[in-house]
Amino acid sequence: MNPDPFQALSGLLVAILLLAWLVTRTRVHVIIALLIAATVAGLAAAMTPDAITGSISRGFGQTMAGIGLVIGLGVMLGRIMEVSGAAERIASSLVKWLGEKREDWALAVTGYIVSIPVFVDSAFIMLHPLARALAARGGRSAITLGVTLAIGAVVSHHLVPPTPGPLAAAGFFGVDIGRMLLLGLVLAVPCFIPVIFYARWLGRRLTLDEAPALAVDLKAAGESFLRDAARKPLPGLARSLAPIAVPIVLIMLKTSTDVLVQRPDSALAGQPVVQVIGYLGTPMVALAIAVLLAVYLLVPALPRAEVLERMEEGLSTAGIILLVTGAGGALGAVLRDSGTANLVAEHIARLPMPPVLLPFFVATFVRLVQGSGTVAMITAASITAPILASVPGVSMLLAAQAAAMGAMFFSYFNDSLFWVVCRMIGVRDARRQILVWSVPTTIAWAVGLLELSLLEIFLS
Repeated sequence: MNPDPFQALSGLLVAILLLAWLVTRTRVHVIIALLIAATVAGLAAAMTPDAITGSISRGFGQTMAGIGLVIGLGVMLGRIMEVSGAAERIASSLVKWLGEKREDWALAVTGYIVSIPVFVDSAFIMLHPLARALAARGGRSAITLGVTLAIGAVVSHHLVPPTPGPLAAAGFFGVDIGRMLLLGLVLAVPCFIPVIFYARWLGRRLTLDEAPALAVDLKAAGESFLRDAARKPLPGLARSLAPIAVPIVLIMLKTSTDVLVQRPDSALAGQPVVQVIGYLGTPMVALAIAVLLAVYLLVPALPRAEVLERMEEGLSTAGIILLVTGAGGALGAVLRDSGTANLVAEHIARLPMPPVLLPFFVATFVRLVQGSGTVAMITAASITAPILASVPGVSMLLAAQAAAMGAMFFSYFNDSLFWVVCRMIGVRDARRQILVWSVPTTIAWAVGLLELSLLEIFLS
């Protein structure tokens, strides 16, 4: 289509502002808000109602076909990791290896590993008693240890599939999930390192706001956590890590093999071993294997009915994420089919800014407006992916990571994780809450922006 440029671009701006208003100021759910925004953008670009509904249906279906099953398997895996004690085993082993006075590093790495399959809020709630216990036992600041655990968890939640946000971003930009996973694992580490030093500084200057009686209860809970962990039949470290490591290795093997097969002088194409690796490394197959490993290695003694119930609890969480992701795909399809994406791409190509940063700043804006990092990633990717597809020379992999990184910006009162972290750590004053969680997420966001800028310079 060749819509009127002024009308189409004005309609897109109105659609984005309407989306932000519906999500923040009304009772309209984000799923319906995305569909309304898609309709407004389509009508402004002179699409017929039938064409709009056709694009919405195709966009939703294509998105679900690409990543729907992977998201479902990922949340099933995370739920088994939660109930089995595998996360506790990983945390206690890292603390033991790194030793005293390095508990903050151990907890950051623990959050980084555990939050790959487990939702970030669940990972923090599950592991925070350990942080509290270590603070009580070693004379460390509970604020320092709580912040380092949370930041390690949140950066991998944002950047590393199979968590839904980066997985959806990879799907919208048409990026190989293995490449997205590998780059996310690498880029996430520098994001949390400066926050560890900030958390140490913060711990020396802030005390908890909670009443003394509550502090005693939390300390006792922490000590009880350590005693229970010592008595509980937790799975071994190798078994705890296997459901995380195996799918990562399989997916990365497939990605590496695909690169080798595509070389002009390669004789690997069609070889049986390449076909096997290609099958096993497909994300849905790799995650299905991970779920089977989790079931038979981590909860072998759990009754069949309870195992199925636990996995279905995870699927109930995935439902809303799947619908939001599909609605984001519908919005992207309307922008692409209407021709609006091409019009915006022409303007973006002339801006004095690397085009790859467009999804970063769109995600930042959406995150600031409505709070949810996952929704920000999905919205930014669905809007910008069809635009950047028409801009020559843009790395879709960096663009997908940009949408994920931009969504880390300044977590505050409209983000549910903000309240989980601040209340569980024991900070209730608003100014201190911003120092404890809004500032660390913004530091990670700024490091991500620096990483993207450097990669864009070296790869362009």
